[in-house]
Amino acid sequence: MSLARRLISAGFSDLEKGERFLAARELDGIDQERIFAGLHLSANPDTALQSLVRLIEKHPSLRELAGEDPDRSEPLYRLLGASEALGEFLIRHPEHLDVFDVRVSPEPLSADAGVLRTKLLRSVKADPSSPRPVAGMTGASAYTALRTAYRRGLTELAIKDLCAASPQDFMPAVGAELADLAGAAIEAALAVARAEAAATFDPADIAGVGLAVIGMGKCGARELNYISDVDVIYVIEAPNLEDAKAATIGTALAAGISRAISSTGSEPGLWEVDANLRPEGKSGPLVRTLPSHLSYYAKWAESWEFQALLKARTIAGDKDLGSRYEQAVQPLVWASAGREGFVESVQAMRRRVTNNIAPAEEQRQIKLGPGGLRDVEFTVQLLQLVHGKSDETLRCRDTTSAIAALSAGGYIGRVDAAAFDAAYRYLRVLEHRIQLFQMRRTHLMPTSQESLRFLAKAVLGPFSTGRPHPDALIETWQKTKRSVRELHDRIFYRPLLNTAAKLSTEDARLTPEAAQGRLAALGYRDPQGAMRHIEALTAGVSRRAALQRQLLPILLGWLAEGVDPDAGLLAFRRVSEALGTTHWYLGMLRDSQAAAERLCHVLSNSRLIADLLEVSPESVAWLGSDKELTPLSFEAQWQEIQSKMSRHADPANAMRLIRLIRRREILRIAIADSSGLLEQDAVGAALADADRAAVLGALHVAETIVASEGPLKTQVLVVAMGRQGGREIGYGSDADVMYVHRALPDASESEAQQQALAIVGHISTLLTQPLKPAILAERVLSVDADLRPEGKNGAMVRSLESYAEYYRRWSLIWEAQALLRAQPMAGNDELAAEFLRLINPIRYPESLAETDVREIRRVKARVESERLPRGADPARHVKLGRGGLSDVEWLVQLLQLQHAGKHPQLRTTSTLQALDAIEALGLIDRSDVVLLREAWRLASRIRSANVICTGRASDLLPASRRDLEAVARWCGYAPGQAAVFEEDYLRLSRRTRAVFEKDFYGQ
Repeated sequence: MSLARRLISAGFSDLEKGERFLAARELDGIDQERIFAGLHLSANPDTALQSLVRLIEKHPSLRELAGEDPDRSEPLYRLLGASEALGEFLIRHPEHLDVFDVRVSPEPLSADAGVLRTKLLRSVKADPSSPRPVAGMTGASAYTALRTAYRRGLTELAIKDLCAASPQDFMPAVGAELADLAGAAIEAALAVARAEAAATFDPADIAGVGLAVIGMGKCGARELNYISDVDVIYVIEAPNLEDAKAATIGTALAAGISRAISSTGSEPGLWEVDANLRPEGKSGPLVRTLPSHLSYYAKWAESWEFQALLKARTIAGDKDLGSRYEQAVQPLVWASAGREGFVESVQAMRRRVTNNIAPAEEQRQIKLGPGGLRDVEFTVQLLQLVHGKSDETLRCRDTTSAIAALSAGGYIGRVDAAAFDAAYRYLRVLEHRIQLFQMRRTHLMPTSQESLRFLAKAVLGPFSTGRPHPDALIETWQKTKRSVRELHDRIFYRPLLNTAAKLSTEDARLTPEAAQGRLAALGYRDPQGAMRHIEALTAGVSRRAALQRQLLPILLGWLAEGVDPDAGLLAFRRVSEALGTTHWYLGMLRDSQAAAERLCHVLSNSRLIADLLEVSPESVAWLGSDKELTPLSFEAQWQEIQSKMSRHADPANAMRLIRLIRRREILRIAIADSSGLLEQDAVGAALADADRAAVLGALHVAETIVASEGPLKTQVLVVAMGRQGGREIGYGSDADVMYVHRALPDASESEAQQQALAIVGHISTLLTQPLKPAILAERVLSVDADLRPEGKNGAMVRSLESYAEYYRRWSLIWEAQALLRAQPMAGNDELAAEFLRLINPIRYPESLAETDVREIRRVKARVESERLPRGADPARHVKLGRGGLSDVEWLVQLLQLQHAGKHPQLRTTSTLQALDAIEALGLIDRSDVVLLREAWRLASRIRSANVICTGRASDLLPASRRDLEAVARWCGYAPGQAAVFEEDYLRLSRRTRAVFEKDFYGQ
């Protein structure tokens, strides 16, 4: 076989470089067959060969081991092929090459933690038997000695790890030994810090300060990575010293530990010592006494801090002090699940992890991405916190032991626990092998084919002789990630279902108390009620119950992500009971993840949508198709209404169908809005189309009723006003209108007026009166004609000629302002055109007198003082309050009255279009327009969100935290950002008010 073929067979990537290094003089005389036999064992033979040559150059006696039989040389080739960084360490320190003089075992034993501590302390000439060891050396020489001893221990561990028959089986022991080694390094660093502190403080005072180093995170749990920050908390005790002096010395010792571990030097630093999990984080003192810690935890700590303490363990320093710290905080950890805000805290922790992932890295993340290590750890820790309060067997720190305990306690099914454990071990081995190569803190899957080929070999045990293709590695990894996500859902929710359905199964079943505890931890406020719903959905042996048992593990999780999972689950039960016998419903949820997730999202976040779906459950079918969620145009709705009216002559029946169509379209629009399929402007236009179609239908029905008593004598036109005229309405908007009529030929004015009054009276009644049977969950369209001439004191309907006479002789400036948003809505097209010709000169005057400007300002001030509801906070009233809709709209309308006569682009009923024209014309500063537009949009969104989320119309920014969270999410804010949303609105409205006062009042 040619040399090139042999290199390819051994797994080399760079054949030219491989041939060159094989020909190096350092390898002269060594049996090449033995070299190739060793390189076949290496995960990365290119790196192994290069490191071997460089090592022999520094230490020629290694030639003998390189030419030995693989049984003897295995540690050498496996280490050099798996870790370039440790090869570099041995090149720097050839005195440690005796690390290879070891007989490897397929089932290696872990190093004793006490032995590791002794070795590291002796490396800095400290006495391991001393209760508070002090190093016999300081400065750079001490740091080098400590780091070298640590890396010697790390190399010994890496050899055991790489030669273990099953890397996954040995993984927990690797994490434990890495944590013990880190603890030993910190113990030695503390000894050095004590020696260095003697240059500043009295040695007796230093000896009088007890310092316990509490390991947190993976180090505390004894499941550390090869390279990772070591999270710590420092506790001090000095009964014979003043507090200030003790704190100063303790801080110096803590700083000395970090300096010895990670400062720059000839021997590189090991890792960062991170104390940011201490009380108050970076803002708090570096060291505290035990009473100070407990005082903080009792008064100020957030829920996540207790969850972090789940892993707390003394790793160095004063063992007795550390033990007392552990005993004091443990009860706080296991009581944390009952704290107010626990669920929100847990959810916020998950979001922080997810949000911190760079988009370019998300798909490469082994630790933080979907299906990664954090998913396993989050699941296990939450279950421990929920159930560990009453079950002490769950109170273990490391993940693999916790999985075993949860399975033994019946909280996780045996099969699921085994799969979860296997997935976690595989991901950790993957992470270890990636980090080990260059000893860099990374959790990303490499992208190059060369790195993937090396990794595919590295994760296998020594009994695997093949070299898998990189695609096989990626496939296994992706399969593991999918498994973790599926297991997360099953482990959380399947035992709840087994309990609820009272199944006889080998899978986990929880006690009722445990099931309710788990539901409470997930965010369900009424766990007993939730269990009743689950029981109702899953009980029995029907196909429907079986499908629900299959689906609910996932659906319960999606519901729990909403603002009100209890309401969402109740609504899901009602929808399921209404549709359970249909052939398509559960199949759609099973086969369409998008439909199922949308359903859970809308049911748990929107009271309005949930109410509407409960009474029209067939609309659930839309959720599987974006096309079905496209709002029907006005023309399509009107065509459908005409078809209904043609087949239903009875006015009550016809009107019922018209109102049902409107209710259906509001639901369609709301779901599309919730799903992000509609922009805000499109929502307002679609809702206006639904209202317009309903009003036009009501007009035709009203005319039919009147015509049944005699011939029609007049034509009626319904003119939309206000936000309805601007086609910028929300889910809770009324229909502001004016009524115009024109007598038909041969009809007297009095007869026409009387009949017009009858028609408009019927319109209002038809749209609002209760029907039998009732239209459930309908958002009744209230018709408000208060913007007519003379307001509530004026005639309900006028002829076109009467309008012309009134506007010529008596109209006030506020009526011209109201006409700015007048838009024909329903009725005769010719009459509509004539009405617009009549009002255009009034609403778009050539000029606006200063007296009219003063009157508009006076009326606005009066509106602010008289119409704001008593007791309402002006800062939170989005319509009439500071910087609210009224401010923006009155300013825009004043500018239209002043300039639309000369600038046709201002002649629009839409506030947003008018703002665009104002910006283009430069009537006010562009920055002011941008601010006004943003404020108007947000205030409008809040009004709609109040209706969508709570089912109740309100013009106030919610004060309830829960309602505020719901509205914030509807307005596009991430979960848990309600306070940010609130502050954003209040800040925006303050700035908007300032712009309004400057441009409206000229202040």
